[in-house]
Amino acid sequence: MHRSKTFSKRNGLKLFILSLACLLFAGFGWSNRINLSTFSEPRDKNESVDYGDLETARAAFVEAYPVFMSPRCANCHPAGDVPTQGDMMLLHTQGITRGKDGKGVYGMKCTTCHQKENLDGDHLPPGVSTEWHMPPADMKMVFQGRTAKQLCLQLKDPKQNGGRKTPEEAINHLEEDPIVHWGWSPGNGRTTPPLSYEVFLAKMKEWAGNGGTCPE
Repeated sequence: MHRSKTFSKRNGLKLFILSLACLLFAGFGWSNRINLSTFSEPRDKNESVDYGDLETARAAFVEAYPVFMSPRCANCHPAGDVPTQGDMMLLHTQGITRGKDGKGVYGMKCTTCHQKENLDGDHLPPGVSTEWHMPPADMKMVFQGRTAKQLCLQLKDPKQNGGRKTPEEAINHLEEDPIVHWGWSPGNGRTTPPLSYEVFLAKMKEWAGNGGTCPE
């Protein structure tokens, strides 16, 4: 009976030691797994990541934002499918609508009235060397009614900005699109955006160059 109790105590002690060893081993393994997953790609001590000045980016976009809201830009970027017109941004007359490709529908195409240059005279259609148009129906690029934050996020979203993947790509057309340049020389007494083209483009590049961070 005494030997049986001694044997039982020894077995119990062995079992306790074995269990403790297993727990310690498991803890060590878990710790290593966390460390490996966290630091699987260690960086050089001298390596740094430059995300730009976030506050500078936000401030630059806020300064550029009123240009997007001006009639020269926002008239062709409405919330609905009817463009607006004039400095008062009234709904376009003649029943004009966007159409699938943004160029109007049937016999009411944008280019029916909007020629390669402005028609002289008050309240006559403006024109530009490229085809006058709105964004297409599947990517409307709405400006009207958007807050600075909403517009900023939209400009960075490839699903809403024409497939442009970076802020730099998103503003490329500001340098290349004749319709954009027309906005600063609209003629016939039309107002121009609140910033000069040079200042506006500089602000947009400042926004993109500092990470394209959006206003809060």
